[in-house]
Amino acid sequence: RLGLERADTAEKALSVIVDLLEKYGQGGNCMESNMAFTYYNSFLIADRKEAWVLETSGKYWAAEKVEGGVRNISNQLSITTKIDREHPELKEYAKSNGWWDGEKEFDFAATYSYVNTARMTTSGGRYCEGYKLLNKHKGSITSEIMMEILRDKESGINMEGGFMTTGSMVSVLPQQPNLPCIHFFTGTPDPAR
Repeated sequence: RLGLERADTAEKALSVIVDLLEKYGQGGNCMESNMAFTYYNSFLIADRKEAWVLETSGKYWAAEKVEGGVRNISNQLSITTKIDREHPELKEYAKSNGWWDGEKEFDFAATYSYVNTARMTTSGGRYCEGYKLLNKHKGSITSEIMMEILRDKESGINMEGGFMTTGSMVSVLPQQPNLPCIHFFTGTPDPAR
């Protein structure tokens, strides 16, 4: 929200977020119950001209500029070796912890998580299912198709049970500056409503 408030481009919003991350860190419980469950965050940041994926691990972060096609995030790191901006100490911190030898190509997701990045787009998790649904409609995605994808329960994108989807948003950002941007938000946690 502060990125939206304080920046007029996607890249400037990315800078706002990483500056705040550096200054204040992140955290907080992911559930309203007393169970302590936290994780770090990923962001899709877009304006009329460009889009970025920002993923975090503590105060460390990596950002990937989306150059085309489709891109999604879920509850795992997905930025691998295409890193366009990064925390200045990202690689050195990984090296000092023995997570990366400094020799092989640096892979953010593989280094900062326990996820097998080779399986991200082939396993049955939410990231993979979202990737498949987006690719199925690549080149012809409309706001209605995005809403349909966000409502998909079979894929796990629309979660219910122990964890529930907390909200969904679809934005239409025309490249022509004379056309208005349109944003759709759910009024309830369940995007099917």
